[in-house]
Amino acid sequence: MNDIEFSGEIWYWRGPAPWYFITVPDEESAYFEAESNFVTYGWGMIPVAAEIGASVWDTSMFPKDGRYVLPVKAAVRRAEDLDDGDVPTVRLRLRGWTKA
Repeated sequence: MNDIEFSGEIWYWRGPAPWYFITVPDEESAYFEAESNFVTYGWGMIPVAAEIGASVWDTSMFPKDGRYVLPVKAAVRRAEDLDDGDVPTVRLRLRGWTKA
């Protein structure tokens, strides 16, 4: 299982539960969609280990508009000095891998 790496823009969702996200690009989203049957735990959520700079955390991506979005928690944004509109390099690895 290889890491998936890409750069993506951080965006802020101002909904009832505001949060920051990075949208996974089309090609990488297609990869995760192909593997989703092996790791999803419902609602299309896909568990991943995420890395930006020196920050590594476990989270889950979810589908939105035909792609996946990665939540970026406040501790990571502070540690990596990131804000809305920044474009960090992200590395993702599936968690809960069950494919033989």
